[in-house]
Amino acid sequence: MMQLSFSPSMRSLTISSSNGFADLMKIKIAARHFSYRTLFHAILILAFLLPFVFILTAVVTLESVPNCSSSLGCLGRRWGPSFLGRVDASERLVRDLYMILNDVNTAAIPNNLQLPDSFSQLVLEMKNNQYDARTFALMLRATMEKFEREVRESKFAELMNKHFAATSIPKGIHCLSLRLTDEYSSNVHARVQLPSPELLPLLSDNSYHHFILSTDNVLAASVVVASAVQSSLKPEKIVFHVITDKKTYSAMHSWFALNPVSPAIIEVKGIHQFDWLMKENIPVLEAVENNRGVRTYYHGNHIAGAKLDDTTPRMFASKLQWKSPKYISLLNHLRIYIPELFPNLDKVVFLDDDVVIQRDLSPLWELDLGGKVNGAVETCRGEDDWVMSKHFKNYFNFSNPLIAKHLDPDECAWAYGMNIFDLRAWRKTDIRDIYEYWLKENLKSNMTMWKLGTLPPALIAFRGHIHPIDPSWHMLGLGYQIKTDVESVNKAAVIHYNGQSKPWLQIGFDHLRPFWSKYVNHSNDFVRSCRILES
Repeated sequence: MMQLSFSPSMRSLTISSSNGFADLMKIKIAARHFSYRTLFHAILILAFLLPFVFILTAVVTLESVPNCSSSLGCLGRRWGPSFLGRVDASERLVRDLYMILNDVNTAAIPNNLQLPDSFSQLVLEMKNNQYDARTFALMLRATMEKFEREVRESKFAELMNKHFAATSIPKGIHCLSLRLTDEYSSNVHARVQLPSPELLPLLSDNSYHHFILSTDNVLAASVVVASAVQSSLKPEKIVFHVITDKKTYSAMHSWFALNPVSPAIIEVKGIHQFDWLMKENIPVLEAVENNRGVRTYYHGNHIAGAKLDDTTPRMFASKLQWKSPKYISLLNHLRIYIPELFPNLDKVVFLDDDVVIQRDLSPLWELDLGGKVNGAVETCRGEDDWVMSKHFKNYFNFSNPLIAKHLDPDECAWAYGMNIFDLRAWRKTDIRDIYEYWLKENLKSNMTMWKLGTLPPALIAFRGHIHPIDPSWHMLGLGYQIKTDVESVNKAAVIHYNGQSKPWLQIGFDHLRPFWSKYVNHSNDFVRSCRILES
């Protein structure tokens, strides 16, 4: 029952219940501004409303009422318990569930626990076996951990399959090489001298723009050359020196003999045709190719001993990226011998075979390198930690005493792939000797100084000889950055598909492949018959 009482001074009104609850409402009355008529009206209104509020609150908080059928009832059910200091059933359920989950989180999972294969099966087993809340929570945790392990294992398997796909030769490219090799032996036009005898003097003419490309991939070489010539404002000034290995020489020669890129000049030369390489003893590179530990590292089982529990898929992918067998190929190390292989040239642009030229590169020959040897894009100035945030600490093992003694972990790295080399300045340095010294030291240390191909020794050898060029000249990461900005790709002079997802592979990114494939000669009979780029 409700009670109303006034203070002796008539300055306050108290409304309370007779069932033991505390005062429900207390109203202070200002004597100067509060008339008895106003007070009388207020009492009448409260006396009319309060019984309804209390009755509604009592009804909706009864456990026997499962739901509410009106908006007013819902309002009472929501606020009534809180008004009376009670806890809603849903809040109790959440609190109890949290306590159970917190307890199960640290509990041991029985080894013989039979886990369901899906969530629906888990719910069905709970219903059939009448699990209590704790057993259900334990089963749910065990099931989630099982699925997490399976997803993780699948991710590592996917990365391994991608690695194998990236290091293998696609059937179409292998077919193209075989067809061209056969053509070299049967077609006199495929064996025509490159370049023709009257153009031979231009191979050492420094008024021309000389490009050097070292590769055993015929299709990739054709795209690099075609994109450079088509993007040039002065294609008649271009001279391409294509270097390949002995097994690919016939196919490479056949392609450029049968598909000339006039008015540019093309020279195709095998490693075996360089007198300097044949006469000069280069035991370091032979050791790199023949060292058992090196071959095991690049060709062995990459899962065995990898400690997958202690690594993340991203770290594992990064390690796999640098385990490509191309890093122990002589073709990949040849760039360090450019001054000796081309003794009459003063300035050259060296290109990797996974680049596309989209803009005229003539201005590079006018670029003042300030006495430096290597004009390169630095890769330490950007927010992208995959591409443009690279320092020496990303490439070297600074726990090695020799590395820690001679190198700075925060020194800025730079990129191979498109470099302008001043060969006159290079010949005055000991870059080659430093490169070979560190290769030897890394082999002695069982490859504990670094494990990443040809760039680390070059980072050391070219220290103090780098001239940074504008990043717009060379955009990297198209071979492993699926989120590469297409607008930035369009603006770059050279785009580089460094990474596993090469554009000629099925694992290449579909939205980035057209920048490369538009330079493939799809009208060529061999390209069509070998079904190049067909899925």
